[in-house]
Amino acid sequence: MSLKIYNTLTKQTEAFKPLVPGQVKMYVCGMTVYDFCHLGHARAMLAFDVVQRWLKASGYAVTYVRNVTDIDDKIIARALQNGETIRQLTDRMVDALHEDADALGIERPTHEPRATDHVPQMLSMIGTLQDKGLAYQGEDGDVNYAVRKFPSYGQLSGKSLDELRAGERVAVASAKNDPLDFVLWKAAKADEPAEAKWDSPFGPGRPGWHIECSAMCSALLGETFDIHGGGADLQFPHHENEIAQSQGATGKPLAQYWMHNGFVRVDNEKMSKSLGNFFTIRDVLKDYDAETVRFFVLRAHYRSALNYSDAHLDDARAALKRLYTALASVPAAPVHLDWRANAHAQAFAAAMNEDFGTPEAVAVLFELASEVNRTQSAESAGWLRALGGVLGLLQQDPQAYLQGDAGDDASNIEALIEERAAAKANKDFARADAIRKTLSEQGIVLKDSPTGTTWERA
Repeated sequence: MSLKIYNTLTKQTEAFKPLVPGQVKMYVCGMTVYDFCHLGHARAMLAFDVVQRWLKASGYAVTYVRNVTDIDDKIIARALQNGETIRQLTDRMVDALHEDADALGIERPTHEPRATDHVPQMLSMIGTLQDKGLAYQGEDGDVNYAVRKFPSYGQLSGKSLDELRAGERVAVASAKNDPLDFVLWKAAKADEPAEAKWDSPFGPGRPGWHIECSAMCSALLGETFDIHGGGADLQFPHHENEIAQSQGATGKPLAQYWMHNGFVRVDNEKMSKSLGNFFTIRDVLKDYDAETVRFFVLRAHYRSALNYSDAHLDDARAALKRLYTALASVPAAPVHLDWRANAHAQAFAAAMNEDFGTPEAVAVLFELASEVNRTQSAESAGWLRALGGVLGLLQQDPQAYLQGDAGDDASNIEALIEERAAAKANKDFARADAIRKTLSEQGIVLKDSPTGTTWERA
């Protein structure tokens, strides 16, 4: 079964056919680095981490680009507020981004371009748009894109120009020819730091947000590539404007397939700072281990809304422990990932090939865990571990994971388990039961199997 992807551009699930057989080029809009990453960032990074993992597991050579926006109004304001340079702020936030992503098991992209390193490419594209009559400089010095001169504007969002105007996020500047026009180059303001200004044919200033991604993706992946991704909130205006800029400049489609992950909600409400339900990745990792967070995200399909709550994370943690408990019961035999090898591998591949269906793929993991518990098969345990690895799961030592932060208590717990085993061998069942009760009161759950006794924290 070949891979199928839901294409936001066509609003259909389509068979995936890369431009070059065996190769995939993918661009995903990354973070604006003025603060720590939040759960919405985690959702997007994890969604496309799984996409590139599955593409690789399917035999494709993947070039994955995820950019960093390191010049922006919010970045300038935060740097001034903190009394630091823009570069000091963005370097610090990029380091924090990497720490959070690494903790969640998110593989680094092939390329991670920074906007400030691609200003010449942005200016070149703006010049091309101006030469084609698609851009103009207003009286305030800003260079704007003339939206109504691009006939297919609105193709991604599926709305008419009048509908899109009703959904505008940015206040209309009087120097624009049309309220829908958007900025390509922002003229420098007197109160902005020198490091936020570049020389250009249009005067000193800095690039607009949308042109940054158009320039970076074309510089690293070419004028047309396979997959463009990002959060659902970027569909309009950011991705709509990227299409207008890039296709306006080159006359070619920007990407073959457009993918958008769903929103994060908190207790069924939209996550926002104003509602006081805004969580950074670091906030969550104080209370939950990183693999639980990853597992929680992957149990939902990437296009669906993800409802965050402590109850849902607690459930994810308990479910993940069940998988690790199965792996702890028998050593996993190494297996070769042949998707035709058995029914479990076939079911897993079928799920992932249906628009990266992680909920159904995770269900296959639980089927394998049940089989391991029932048969104590090392081969089944090997498949459980191997298929989990495709999703970035189940790669820790099972016993170590289940024991968690036992610290110095571990040796005492193991000693009690050994004493219990000796008591059972001597048919001193009262003592064995007393030890189990003592450990249970400490939150330690024992799992007896033919190969021995394992334990985990409740």
